[in-house]
Amino acid sequence: MQTVEPSGPRPQYPIEAVDKALQMLKLFGIHEQVRLADVRDALEVTQSRAHRLMAMLVYHGFAAQDRRTRTYHPGPALVELGLSVIRGMDLRSVARPVLEELSAELGETTALAVLEGSDVRFIDAVESELALRVASRVGRLLPAHSTSIGKALLAELPAQTFRALYPSEQLPPVTAKTITRRSQLEEHLQSVRERGYAVNASESEEGVSSVARVIRDRTRGVVGAVSVAAPLGRMPTAHTRTVAERLGAAVERIAEGLGPQAT
Repeated sequence: MQTVEPSGPRPQYPIEAVDKALQMLKLFGIHEQVRLADVRDALEVTQSRAHRLMAMLVYHGFAAQDRRTRTYHPGPALVELGLSVIRGMDLRSVARPVLEELSAELGETTALAVLEGSDVRFIDAVESELALRVASRVGRLLPAHSTSIGKALLAELPAQTFRALYPSEQLPPVTAKTITRRSQLEEHLQSVRERGYAVNASESEEGVSSVARVIRDRTRGVVGAVSVAAPLGRMPTAHTRTVAERLGAAVERIAEGLGPQAT
């Protein structure tokens, strides 16, 4: 059976069970249906070991068995994971030209991010061309409560979901300006809802200010958020409203580009 060869050097301390499970997931990327015998041969393990490994994938929803043919196919967790990647790629491709234009217009760094639990993942950015600028954070995870882009996304969550993400009153500080109490964050998020955008002044990085708005799709709801970040001296409080207005037009353009039913 055809398999996908790994890329890069083998880790110095590989974990065999994880290695085998990942090899099994790769089989689903090549074949619509997989038999235990296929797993046994591809992984060079016994039939019973193949069964135990597959049972664990089924348990976590990464595989499902057809009771009639006894073959296995991708489970709901694996399908959803793949769809989330596709959605992220779609969002990034649509947002990229808007990020570039917004950065050129305002002369500052723009970014695109999505919520991952109580963190935000930056999936794209366009840096300012000025010598003194906010650097790209693409690929980084930051605590959502410390960033404007994270607070914009948190403000959209139902209260029950928010409390599940923050079960404790205490929140970890990132800088001396970070909100460190859940009750204070809840009050802050109410103000974000009222004005329609979130701000950050030295809460995630000293000397950095930012403004953010969510991207709202009619069929999928909130799919991400966009921010404009600058050194604090170039984005005083009086300037945030103007930036927020520019952001409003930008996120509307991104939402329109996501599909005919987006707003």
